[in-house]
Amino acid sequence: AFSAALGFACLSGTAVSDANAQQYPSKPIRIIALSSPASGPDIVGRLIGQKFTEAWGQQVIVDTRPGASGIIGAEIASKAAPDGHTLMIVTSQAVIVSVMYDKLPYQLLKDFSPISLLATTPFILVVNPSVPAASISELVVYAKSKPGELRYGSGGAGSPPHLSAEIFKSMTGVNMLHVPYKGITPAMMDTVAGQVQVLISVIPAVLPTIKAGKVKALGVTSAQRTPFVPDLPAISETVPGYEFIGWYSLVAPAKTPAAILSKLNAEIARILKTPEFRERLVALGAEPISSTPQELAAYMRVQTGKMRKAVKESGARPD
Repeated sequence: AFSAALGFACLSGTAVSDANAQQYPSKPIRIIALSSPASGPDIVGRLIGQKFTEAWGQQVIVDTRPGASGIIGAEIASKAAPDGHTLMIVTSQAVIVSVMYDKLPYQLLKDFSPISLLATTPFILVVNPSVPAASISELVVYAKSKPGELRYGSGGAGSPPHLSAEIFKSMTGVNMLHVPYKGITPAMMDTVAGQVQVLISVIPAVLPTIKAGKVKALGVTSAQRTPFVPDLPAISETVPGYEFIGWYSLVAPAKTPAAILSKLNAEIARILKTPEFRERLVALGAEPISSTPQELAAYMRVQTGKMRKAVKESGARPD
């Protein structure tokens, strides 16, 4: 009903808007990912971009901007021309950053037009093999026996792994030291090397390393076990009420014409239904999920409230 209503609104709108949508895209599309190359947002952006190119014949470039917890990339996207040729992948990190920093050069909920959710993904807590713990409960006992000695890595202050670990600390009463990195990839390399002992990571970034036996997986952050790693317990089985999931979505600068947002939303819905694309996402440890722009807007508002509460309770601060 929503797409029909939007379609009607577009028809009754200006002919210019319609013409724009018909000609869109008229040049290469840039998708800004607020994280490092080879990270989840970068890979999801490339997968979506490849499908846009197949459908519309225009090149799509994924522009990774991990600096300053994604703030620089989000500012660039917020100030881009609202013509659909600059898009941005928003994840839980962007929402955490929006509530963790007092002053930002953009407002996440006001300066962007939601397009669609793309996928959700749980995280995995892993430890360096030298840590003498084979379960979450053993990790808690071990960490409590060495307060402040265990170091955990993250993709930066305000990244989902940072906040999910801070919530884990506050719910278990363990004291671990946060070591922020410029992206999840270097954090994982240092976990393998033993520079840090604990890491919470998106599944795609860490699964090959787990399979290679270079780190030990202890639990997933979703409320229940995930089909991606069915044998791995949920952290909530040991820490009741613990839950933290990642998600991917696509937005455009505010004031992007409704007809262009509608065209993008319809194409994403089509892409997410294709078996080949679903398989690629599942291989990344992500579950495909589409939405209307309104549903994404509502979801981002709810997530903003949830993350604000988590940041406040955990005392997490930008480093």
